[in-house]
Amino acid sequence: MSQDFLHRSPSDIPYFSANAETYLAQTPLRDLTKSRPLRVLSEEDFAHWQTYGYVVVREAISPAAARELLDFAWDFQGLDPGRPETWYPQREYRSDLDRDLHVYGFVEAYHHQLLWDSRQSQRVYDAFVDVWDCEELWVSLDRLNLNPPNVGNRDRALIPHTDTGFDIELHWDVDTTLSVPPQRVQGIIALTQTRPELGGFQCAPELFRVLERWKALQPADRDPIRPDVDRAVFPVVQPQLNPGDLLIFNGLLAHGVGPNVSENGVRAAQYLAMMPALESHERLRRSRIDSWRELSTPDWNATLLGDAIRHESLRYPAATLNPLGRRLLGLDSWGVTTSESTIGEPACAGSA
Repeated sequence: MSQDFLHRSPSDIPYFSANAETYLAQTPLRDLTKSRPLRVLSEEDFAHWQTYGYVVVREAISPAAARELLDFAWDFQGLDPGRPETWYPQREYRSDLDRDLHVYGFVEAYHHQLLWDSRQSQRVYDAFVDVWDCEELWVSLDRLNLNPPNVGNRDRALIPHTDTGFDIELHWDVDTTLSVPPQRVQGIIALTQTRPELGGFQCAPELFRVLERWKALQPADRDPIRPDVDRAVFPVVQPQLNPGDLLIFNGLLAHGVGPNVSENGVRAAQYLAMMPALESHERLRRSRIDSWRELSTPDWNATLLGDAIRHESLRYPAATLNPLGRRLLGLDSWGVTTSESTIGEPACAGSA
């Protein structure tokens, strides 16, 4: 889905991107001076975000909404939360990637109404406005995670080990060897309470704090996305989250997902991020709208596979979007009111 041509977001701050994943900006997000009042984050929250690379927004969605999403994650996969023997169904894998995603606990649903209810939540949106200092945003079309204990056919030992490159336990989302690293923002909404034995999101905030200094002392041929650090010097920590809490993190924060080593506990989350809209990127905009309308698997990332057994398009209707959700998808432009835009009309594309 990515193109070489850079598209400019219609925001006041100039953000440029070819794919709505990583962005070129005049000022890194960690150094950004706010031009808009904070909506959700406190001054202390914003300082923590810029210093350590992540921030937690408490009850971004209600605990009840988080519980509904957790119930949906079980139901979508045909798993019984009360019967651990159902958590490891035997199945044929379409590829090594399909096997890896099953081990990691990805739930291949992207457009259920409950997912969209989180995406079009005003509090969630306002939190991302705070970190980007930008109102004209799109939301990622991402999935859920439901990770039971990593045993049986979900044992991480089934995934071949590599000494370089992507590492599920600690990695960066961008190439940190670039002279001008792109900006990227990711997020998760917790559907279960954090417990160390359940694994889940973990990160190295002290490394983020001194990243530029650390990089200057590293060899030129170091791994661009896997940090080689002493964890006694740069501890890997697990932020404490309750169901409904939103964690937003910078792509330059080394992070990963710890294994679930519990006996019968489960970690679950919704992946959700927002980024400056690329309304002039007509091909991408149309793809996003078609994916929502048809419940097709988004094509922005090769790791999004769709469910192998019964695709979500065969199960549910298209989600209903509120006025904010329509803009976050790209269906309506940020440059006109909802009443001036109509479904499927190309007028949305030109405002950038």
